[in-house]
Amino acid sequence: MSYEAGSKECRHLIEAKESLLSTLDALSNINSTDLIQIQIKEIYNILEQMHDKRKKIESATNYL
Repeated sequence: MSYEAGSKECRHLIEAKESLLSTLDALSNINSTDLIQIQIKEIYNILEQMHDKRKKIESATNYL
C-alpha cells in the first residue's frame, strides 16, 4: 500500500489495514483458517470505509 498524506487518523487506518494484509498473508499458509480470513477481510473492508469517509472529510476541510 502506498503512502498518502493525511491526518494521523488516516495514517493509523492505513497502518491497521496493512497489518491486516500481513496477517492474511501469514494465515494463507495455515490450514483451516478460512473463516478467520473471511472475518479479517470483513474488518479490512470496514476500515476501508472508515478511511474513505475520513478522506472525504479532509478533502472538504482542505477545500474550504
